[in-house]
Amino acid sequence: MLAGPCRTVVMSAIIVAMLLRLAASPIAAGQYPLTLAFDAQASSGTTTVTTTVNIYVNRLMEENRRIRVTDALKHGGFGNFVLALRPLPPVGAITIEQRKAEIRYAREQEDEKGRRLLLIADSPIFFLGSPEKSRTGYELTVVELRLDTQGHWTGQMAGAARVKPANGEIVLDNFAEALVPLSPHVTAP
Repeated sequence: MLAGPCRTVVMSAIIVAMLLRLAASPIAAGQYPLTLAFDAQASSGTTTVTTTVNIYVNRLMEENRRIRVTDALKHGGFGNFVLALRPLPPVGAITIEQRKAEIRYAREQEDEKGRRLLLIADSPIFFLGSPEKSRTGYELTVVELRLDTQGHWTGQMAGAARVKPANGEIVLDNFAEALVPLSPHVTAP
């Protein structure tokens, strides 16, 4: 057992560590698994659909795998990106009612606005728009989520998408329909 000044120093260090942990931002990295529910409303022509999008992220992908798929996109194009992405183990899932797409790309980045979480699933989860429009090439689901410094989530989703490289990152290229805004799902008491 410590006595005197040593005990005071140790106790002070413990208290400071506890206070820092309590004061830690809710946007600290590495808080996984993560389960979120969002309300989504999409329109196509005269039809409007409102549903709940459930997102589960068990963990972020390993950095070496992220680099591998990003390099495949950068040097080989979208087709090579898809071929590199699909064999990766799933790190989560996006579900809408009975439909499910497995997340194989999950990257979190902090910026001045808070935290950005980019999720890419290995298949499209929905198509909006004219049934005559070709679905060829829209092989992914892309979700971009934002957590602001106050701890509020927002996001947008492309249910059928392609991606392209930009400044060493992956960004949405063209998509088969308009982006669907995501807002936090609130359940009635």
